[in-house]
Amino acid sequence: MTQTPSPGPAGGFLAEIKDAVTLRAALLVLGVLALQLAFITSYIGAFHHPKPSGITLAVTAPAAPVAGQAVQQLRALPGKPLDPHAVKDEAGARAQVRAREVDGALIIDPAGRTDRLLVASGAGASLSQALEQVVGLAEKAQGRSVRVTDVAPADAGDARGLSSFYLVVGWCVGGYLCAAILAISAGARPANAARAVVRLGALLLYAIAAGLLGTVIAGPVLGALPGSVMGLWGLGTLVVFAVGAITLAFQGLAGVVGIGLAILLVVVFGNPSAGGAYPYPLLPPFWKAIGPALPPGAGTYAARSITYFRGNGLTGPMLVLAAWAALGSAVTLACAAFRRGRPEPFEEPEPRPEPEPGREAAGL
Repeated sequence: MTQTPSPGPAGGFLAEIKDAVTLRAALLVLGVLALQLAFITSYIGAFHHPKPSGITLAVTAPAAPVAGQAVQQLRALPGKPLDPHAVKDEAGARAQVRAREVDGALIIDPAGRTDRLLVASGAGASLSQALEQVVGLAEKAQGRSVRVTDVAPADAGDARGLSSFYLVVGWCVGGYLCAAILAISAGARPANAARAVVRLGALLLYAIAAGLLGTVIAGPVLGALPGSVMGLWGLGTLVVFAVGAITLAFQGLAGVVGIGLAILLVVVFGNPSAGGAYPYPLLPPFWKAIGPALPPGAGTYAARSITYFRGNGLTGPMLVLAAWAALGSAVTLACAAFRRGRPEPFEEPEPRPEPEPGREAAGL
């Protein structure tokens, strides 16, 4: 016995499309398309033409007038690739490189024809290579040569100094995925402040575990990052919690759309501006400006500071991450406190139960 297929909605193929693709689905698909185009624009815009600009450089020589003259010559290079300044002696120049106050240092030898350039590939191989190229060409134009010394080299297992960046990206992914799962399990907006606190608590526990496991994999297991395990663990916990709290805050403000907003902030804008593949002096102005203020950029800079610079330059990035964590938590709690049972955006009302036969007539 064959069963007769149930007829589709009346009105033909157009009605079938309307029934199959809801308004909610159409709007979300358009949002995904916009997010995809923003992703392509941001990554290609940041990486398609790296150009050195404002690379900080300490310059020193036995005689102050020689250093001052060199600074003027380097400052006048076309395109302003360098931001040089004179320092008293080699010890001061080396200290500034190790403290992450400058990207490199040029030590001039007036008695010879060869100068020394101090770089730090632990801050990014592409940055140290760009500095070598710019200073090398400037020295060659003066009939001089330069010998390069790496005072903070990237570890042998850390190809081009990118492991810190990939570790932070992984932490960021875990942060917003954990927050998204917490939302999907029981509604994007927590029903009340108590549930918001529970979600933030669960996120914190996840962040502690993710920070430790990511550090162990990158350090002892793979041998990619030689930095302090405790330092990287603390950083990872803060990165994961900050990104997760931001995601929970966006979900509190915009429902499920908040997940897309978190991806826009962290992935679309944050990752290409993080200074990973190309540190800040090689990025276009827009990405160079926003990078230090976003979690991936702050996390990458902090991870490199812990790994190769003994924690120097760590305060600013950690304050940025702490601010995001505090802001995300505060907004999440505020949204929960003021929600008062309002429905999610695009949320379809639950169907009312059909009355039992006989109860409607009885007025029950």
